[in-house]
Amino acid sequence: MKISKRRKLSYMRIILLGYLGIIFIGALILSLPVSSADGSWTGPQTSFFTSVSSVCVTGLIVVDTATYWSLFGQIVILCLIQIGGLGIVTVLTMATVMLRGHIGLHDSRLAMQSAGAMKLSGVSALVKKIHLIALSSEGIGAVVLAIRFIPEMGPLRGIYYAVFHSVSAFCNAGFDVMGSRYGKFSSFTFWRGDPLVCITIMALIVTGGLGFFVWDDVARSKLKFKKFSLHSKIVICTTAVLLVAGAVGFFIFERDSSMAGASTPQRILDSFFQSVTARTAGFNTIDQAALSGSGNLLTNILMLIGGSPGSTAGGMKTTTIAVLFICVFSSSRNYTTDKAFKRRIEPAAIRQAGAILTFYLSFVLLSSLVIMAIEPFGLKEVVFECCSAIGTVGVTTGITPQLCIASRIIIMLMMFTGRIGGMSLAIALAEKRTPVPVQRPTEKIMIG
Repeated sequence: MKISKRRKLSYMRIILLGYLGIIFIGALILSLPVSSADGSWTGPQTSFFTSVSSVCVTGLIVVDTATYWSLFGQIVILCLIQIGGLGIVTVLTMATVMLRGHIGLHDSRLAMQSAGAMKLSGVSALVKKIHLIALSSEGIGAVVLAIRFIPEMGPLRGIYYAVFHSVSAFCNAGFDVMGSRYGKFSSFTFWRGDPLVCITIMALIVTGGLGFFVWDDVARSKLKFKKFSLHSKIVICTTAVLLVAGAVGFFIFERDSSMAGASTPQRILDSFFQSVTARTAGFNTIDQAALSGSGNLLTNILMLIGGSPGSTAGGMKTTTIAVLFICVFSSSRNYTTDKAFKRRIEPAAIRQAGAILTFYLSFVLLSSLVIMAIEPFGLKEVVFECCSAIGTVGVTTGITPQLCIASRIIIMLMMFTGRIGGMSLAIALAEKRTPVPVQRPTEKIMIG
């Protein structure tokens, strides 16, 4: 009887319940005295908010990770980040494969939904590749970061910091433990002028944000762009355009603001780091509160767009914004079909992209209205916080610890929605079997 009820649950609902379960378990463990640095119990507001932010790989925090949590608590957070980044179903599927050697049809469909695969065949192999890519990338990143951290911090602390930040960067989480050495909530501001650290963190963020399907496709195509799938081509091109355009924008806008007084090479490094981290990573080398109005708005745009489908990143996704721009271009040219790289984009994808854009913008505007009504902060700070939450980014102007319980609940809902996916969450909550609706007559309306 229990099995039949489990079968009746849709795949999205199972994924939804899986994330909720991990969040509650994480919050319970983080509330224990062993998880805090001073050995005291942690209240539900702090433990639950931290667990949500960790599992949803966001990075928004109400207490400094390095100084408030014990080593045990930090390791718990790191485990939650890894599970949230790879996906709870993907992690469980890999465990099943290791124990049994295979997975059933139901679990294969579930893993396909969670991993962002486009076909059922080869799901088990894809899950293995996901873990291989993640562990390899995080391992290489940790080794490179250790080159800088060990001389600065000593062997044990240097290795621990290298592993923690490599995992956090690849999972696009934005959690850091720099606060115990360089001041609370300092993130990577101390390492602002170090190209090795900054470039390594950026490389890990981009690697995790491209999506596992893209890396699998790149490997199968042997780096030949012509052989890439349409999905991979759009993801790679859109990511490159966003990173370069964002960096150019920050280089121009922040000259007299957050990057005032910096040398040209430093401004270039800062600009690229800000452009990369704004797309769901959450680290920062410059003060986000010091951003100019243009820089703040550009960061909001990048945070809303986010990374790519099937990745560790959140946001509306690169494919969503790319499909919408392709549709706009086709409409302006009066083309009858929407095409990219000599391939036609299916109408359902365009419709879904429009729905996702509407959902995210509506959620951000509504949440901002409510938070501004109950908090003393202005439009700039609140919208920035909301975009950071729903994009699972984690950068902040510094208002997160000062939010009341009602605002924190809204931010947690936004983080959870951003990780699951706005439309996926709506479908999971509203999904039920209904008969096919009757086809109604079509009538034209005026648009624009």
